[in-house]
Amino acid sequence: MTKRNRKGDAGFLMQGSILAIASIISRIVGLIYRIPLTATIGDTGNDYYGTAYEIYNIILLISSYSIPLAVSKLVSARMAKGHVKDANKVLHGALLFAFISGGAASLIVFFGAEFFTGTLLKTPLSAIALKVLAPTLLVVAVLGVFRGFFQGLGTMIPSAISQIGEQIVNAIISVVAANILFSYGKRVGGVLGDVKNYAAAFGAAGGTLGTSTGAGFALIFILFIFFAFTKSFKKMQAKDKTTRLETYSDVLPILIMTIIPVLLSTTVYNISSIIDQGIFKNLALLQGYSVAETSKSWGVFTGKYKVLINVPLSIASAMAASTVPSLTAAFNSNDKALVKKQINMANRFVMIIAFPCAVGIMVLASPILQLLFNDAEKSSAMMLVIGGCSVVFYSLSTLSNGILQGIDKMTIPVKNALIALVAHLVLLVILIEAFHLHIYAVIIANAFYALLMCFLNQSAVLRFSGASIDIRKVVLAPLEASLLMGVVAFLMYHMFDALFVLCTSARIANFFACIIAILIAVVVYFVALLLFRGVDEETLLKFPGGNKLCNIAYSLHLLR
Repeated sequence: MTKRNRKGDAGFLMQGSILAIASIISRIVGLIYRIPLTATIGDTGNDYYGTAYEIYNIILLISSYSIPLAVSKLVSARMAKGHVKDANKVLHGALLFAFISGGAASLIVFFGAEFFTGTLLKTPLSAIALKVLAPTLLVVAVLGVFRGFFQGLGTMIPSAISQIGEQIVNAIISVVAANILFSYGKRVGGVLGDVKNYAAAFGAAGGTLGTSTGAGFALIFILFIFFAFTKSFKKMQAKDKTTRLETYSDVLPILIMTIIPVLLSTTVYNISSIIDQGIFKNLALLQGYSVAETSKSWGVFTGKYKVLINVPLSIASAMAASTVPSLTAAFNSNDKALVKKQINMANRFVMIIAFPCAVGIMVLASPILQLLFNDAEKSSAMMLVIGGCSVVFYSLSTLSNGILQGIDKMTIPVKNALIALVAHLVLLVILIEAFHLHIYAVIIANAFYALLMCFLNQSAVLRFSGASIDIRKVVLAPLEASLLMGVVAFLMYHMFDALFVLCTSARIANFFACIIAILIAVVVYFVALLLFRGVDEETLLKFPGGNKLCNIAYSLHLLR
């Protein structure tokens, strides 16, 4: 391997690791604050919160979610050629686009809140939370431009730090505001004769207020970084001797044409959730399920199941985001060997994390729900048991989506997502109507969607890049290590739970048994992965804390 390739590999994985760590921290913070939030607003409040957030999320996808990826791609391509002034032009053009698209989206959501929540999704009280979220669309659009700009320059640090700060502020404000507004909602509900639902609705609005405040904090932080960087960036522009500079009339069409495929891909890729909600709630009501029962089921799905599933998925999202600039640079330089190397490395990195997370969630479903949400209901645990496998499928499909965008095959994920969406919706209706699976139909259909996307995207990646996946190291080794880990974790939990319950309460026994089982599982997985040759010294060194991991492996004689 050439020195250049080694440097490219290390830099690629390091930047991916930085963003992955930030995403994991953000998800963990998000998981932690959802515990007191759920305790305050309940499953019904989670339904209102989730409904508002789904609508906000899909409008965000349409208006500005694709901006960071598009900006990073365009900036990276220009910086690779030394066209710094053109990269600056991309930044300004993207900001103009963000103000227009984000501003329009904010107005549409604010004034259309009642239509979206009440008419389409049969959850009218979530309009309160949705209106609180509306201004966030403009803030996130502008924030996305600066994050994409720095990612295009090859650094994930501003995005990573702003992401963590955003989530911490979000967590604090969400919990505090939810408690204050929940109490206010009780008084409103007392006047209107519906204390439970109005308290939950206003509590959910408090939760969404945290999202708005967190985004505002992240924008202020990244603007501070940008203005501090301005002097250095101007010096870089001064050294740019390019004679033919791009104009806004050149940049904006390119930006829009780059955004549209990414937009279509991410929209189709994520729209299934809001469509699922509309189909599920309407069909459930037609089948005779009560509004309260339907709301509770969806509240568990969106407030517990999806929150837990999304923690490991953050790694795949981070790897996808970090893949695009580096792959774009390698692809534009016609460095086929580096492209193949990075694709294989990214898949390996993601699978090493996705498999144990999926198995752990499935094996310890009920203990984890009891530990975090004091939820011992079998129906809630069964959601995680059935849907845990989707962690692997979503991780691979998310990563391959980013890889295809990085090698200029941006229309392929759109076509694949459309095929998977239609197939998934047909399956969802069949499972609800013919088999009466209620909320489990949504989980099975989602897992099928992710599996189909995974297969279609991964096939396209291998076909167009010429890369090949080392099945033994990428798939079989982490799978085998995860299965062994799962068996050990299951046995350790039940053994310690049976011991602790003899001398303490069931909840405290579950807490200690769950923590011990998870810690043992981590050690078992690390050892098993080395025994099954899932990682070697070169791979370990590229992980955060790689030197320490290698030292431990050598001391245990697991590396030779």
